Amino acid sequence: MNKTLDRLHIGQKGTVVSLNCKGAIKRRIIDMGITPGAEIIMKKVAPLGDPIEINVRGYELSLRKSEASEITVEVLDK
Repeated sequence: MNKTLDRLHIGQKGTVVSLNCKGAIKRRIIDMGITPGAEIIMKKVAPLGDPIEINVRGYELSLRKSEASEITVEVLDK
């Protein structure tokens, strides 16, 4: 099942399928290590919902929900 990264629940894992953004934002996301095939684990969500914290390639990374909504992942569990 595919969904955008901002729709994952805490503890869920997913594999990046595609990046649906362009230009500088896409370059920034790729530079952070979020590339197709990378495994992502949703770690935390801020109290007001923005930003979210994920684990990608062994490190913790915070993203805005607007950025996370541009990343499509295949959910690996629940």
